[in-house]
Amino acid sequence: MRRLALSLALCAAPVWGAGAEEFVTLKGHGGPIMALAVDDEDRVASASFDNTAAIWQEGRPTWLEAHDAATTGVTFGPRGTLFSGGDDFAIYRWQRGQPQEIGRHAGKIRALDVSSDGAFLASASWDGTIGLWSLNGGTGQQITVGAGVNDVRFDAKGRLFAATMAGQVQVYDTPDETPRLLAEQGFGINRLVLSQEGWLAYGAVDGGTRVIDMETGAQIADFTLDRRPILALAYHAQSQQIAVGDGHGYIMMIDTSNWSIARDFRAMREGPVWALAFSRDGSRIWAGGIHDVIYGWPIALMDSHQAAGNETRSFLQAPETMSNGERQFMRKCSICHDLSDAGQRRAGPHLAGLFGRAAGSLPGYRYSRTLLQSDLIWTDETIDALFDQGPDHYIPGSKMPMQRITAPTDRQDLIDYLKTATKLPKDD
Repeated sequence: MRRLALSLALCAAPVWGAGAEEFVTLKGHGGPIMALAVDDEDRVASASFDNTAAIWQEGRPTWLEAHDAATTGVTFGPRGTLFSGGDDFAIYRWQRGQPQEIGRHAGKIRALDVSSDGAFLASASWDGTIGLWSLNGGTGQQITVGAGVNDVRFDAKGRLFAATMAGQVQVYDTPDETPRLLAEQGFGINRLVLSQEGWLAYGAVDGGTRVIDMETGAQIADFTLDRRPILALAYHAQSQQIAVGDGHGYIMMIDTSNWSIARDFRAMREGPVWALAFSRDGSRIWAGGIHDVIYGWPIALMDSHQAAGNETRSFLQAPETMSNGERQFMRKCSICHDLSDAGQRRAGPHLAGLFGRAAGSLPGYRYSRTLLQSDLIWTDETIDALFDQGPDHYIPGSKMPMQRITAPTDRQDLIDYLKTATKLPKDD
């Protein structure tokens, strides 16, 4: 009977004009998709390596720009308010498209969750703390965990469950009490989902995918396969489904009514599944990974679809097909920068006309204060110094990630490649 009801729902629930049986894509981001969430109006929120968040409605995005590094977490709160966290350690509340910083960590933020009463936002950070932020004007606090925190979830009673890099699931009855250890294993736990039926599911670095009792920690089911790590979990209570995304690009669907694997689907042609979220009615699973696209599969027909992502990402191209200079660019730069002014949203500015350009001067890009106030000009010498010392030493305070090219010949090959690849037509 449950499956019949679900089948009827699949036929009756169009997604933004697309039939429930149609495969849907949301395009516009300029970097891998790091997190997804869906609200009560079936809007999709996304977080991307391109430093932005977005809310998608009728297939169209509203871009939310405030983070100075990759956006890594999104969640909806009361009245459809979106919250986002990122690699810049900041947490923003978005109202009418405007950001308000409500908290900050000392490390990367991995996940966010809002309590069922809408009073608090919890944040998981690699700085070894959980942030607990009042959404009603009170002060926030940070709970020291002692290990990096990958995920946090409130239950209906207001208790906070945390997944740590030390391989533990901890339960906080109150922020000030010593946590209760619910589960422990030898590898870090990446993701959690909770149920009002009294169980918790987690996914771990070693591929562990287990369901345990929320009170006793006793194991209910084990769905561990030979794929690792587990990077994404989503749960839809009404349709009794858990979605599991892993580093091999698969999505496994678990039926919680009888604790069985209902589907096991190769979702991504290359790369992992980093983000998952169910549509409001549970008929569709949204997924994101190494590509700049959000994919939406009708669950009833998942097995009939091919893996998504037909184009190989530039940084995954076979090295033997490129010159050394191009290879350095693809490995170090291409995930953030375009060589031409293609108008695509990216984490970094385009490099067209790079040589002789003043740092921080490209119109339309939101630079760090460091580069806006810099007198740096991009030349052979300054680009060589950038990769010799690393951005964190050469221009500390910029958005550029920490990386170096230690071999002088590799740096020179990169510079020679960029001179040709970024040349504007008028320079010829």
